[in-house]
Order: sequence, then C-alpha cells, then structure tokens
Amino acid sequence: MEYLTIALTKGRLAYRTLDLLEKVGITCEEMKDKNSRKLIFANEDLGVRFFLAKANDVPTYVEYGAADIGICGKDTIMEEGRKLYEVIDLGFGKCRMCVCGPESARELLRHHELIRVATKYPNIAKDYFYNKKHQTVEIIKLNGSIELAPLVGLSEVIVDIVETGSTLRENGLAVLEEICELSARVIINQVSMKRENQRITKLIRNLKTVLLEEKA
Repeated sequence: MEYLTIALTKGRLAYRTLDLLEKVGITCEEMKDKNSRKLIFANEDLGVRFFLAKANDVPTYVEYGAADIGICGKDTIMEEGRKLYEVIDLGFGKCRMCVCGPESARELLRHHELIRVATKYPNIAKDYFYNKKHQTVEIIKLNGSIELAPLVGLSEVIVDIVETGSTLRENGLAVLEEICELSARVIINQVSMKRENQRITKLIRNLKTVLLEEKA
C-alpha cells in the first residue's frame, strides 16, 4: 500500500487538525513528541504519513503531488492560486479578510479614489479592488506588522486578516470593508483524487460525518 501523504500547516492549525483526524481513526503518535526533530511522521499500519509546512507552502506541496492532501487556511488558498481541489470547510481557525484603516479612509474607498494599500496578501487585494470594486489602487507588499502602514503614512488602508479586531482598535484603526470569511480547508491534489479516489473519498466522507456530529 502506497502512503497517503498529508501536509499540515505548522502551529495551532496542525494540532486542531490532528485532533479531528483522530476522531476518524487516523492517528500519529510520533507527532505528539514536541521535541522531535523529524520532518516526516508515519503511521505504518494505516499507510499514512504527515509533514508540517509553512502555511504558504502547503498548496504548493499539494499542487505538485508531494502531498496528496493538505490542510491550510482559505486565505492561503486564495493568495497562492494553485491548481487543486478544495473539498471541505473544517469550520475552525475562523477569521475575516478585511480592508482596514482610519475612519477618514472610508470616504476614499466609497469614492473609488486612487489610494495605496499595504498587505501581506497582494493577490487577494488585487482581485478585490480590481475585479470586485473596480477601483485602481497601488498595492504595497509588506511582511511584518501591517497595521503600522497607515499610521506612518505608507498607505491609506491595509488588507489583512482580522480575528478580534483588538489590535486595530488599539491603534485607532477599524474594519472598513469585509472581503470574505476565512477558515481551515482541506485541499486535494488533482491526480491523487483519481489515483487514490477510494481512500481519499472515504476520508472526506468520514471527516464530514464528524463535523456534522460536532455541530449537532
């Protein structure tokens, strides 16, 4: 039996996913050792192996077939734009992708003025402003604290993930427009879906059943 390879996003998302997989009978005791320096973990009995990756890399591993299945946030899937199947919304890791800034920027958005937008998500920002709002903007890619950009005059607004909004409020910023809701998703390699259809379909079905039971 060939391995079914699952790529997990490092951090909280990985542990939430492992808890969920345990409920459908897929376990990996090796991964519970926080001190382990291994890169790939396997359950030989089940023919399943796991590896941890940075969020942005998970769709890449899945598209190229290095992983059959991946679990990552919807924001990553949208930003990376890889060729893959998105099959389940796991419902955890919920947050929103929003346009944020000082209240004074609300009018600039309303009147579709030419503004600068700072973000870690240039592709999402571009799609939203160009294709949905039909507003011409200059997009500035940043990697660190995005909230800083409007405070020092680098941009009028930012596009970023919002969970509670407390960081925004503490810095005099607010959510001005909501782009979309986000949560953890299961993604599948297109070739794997054909080659390992039986195993993958069974896993999807079992996960959906557990998620429905948790909602009930």
